[in-house]
Amino acid sequence: MAIIVNLDVMMAKRKMSLSELSEKVDITLANLSILKNNKAKAVRFSTLEAICAALDCQPGDILEYAPDGEEI
Repeated sequence: MAIIVNLDVMMAKRKMSLSELSEKVDITLANLSILKNNKAKAVRFSTLEAICAALDCQPGDILEYAPDGEEI
């Protein structure tokens, strides 16, 4: 996949658990886990905005582009 989700990195930097972020963003643990584990096929801008607000970060802190086949 060309888009890498670094949600776990930002959560660790902010010392926030998955359940705490889930409550703040108002999204289920299951859906947040799918996003965190790079299994999501899409993310709504409203969800991304809520995550960025909860983690006090920018979308670029969470999402990263890597051309297919390249290691990061």
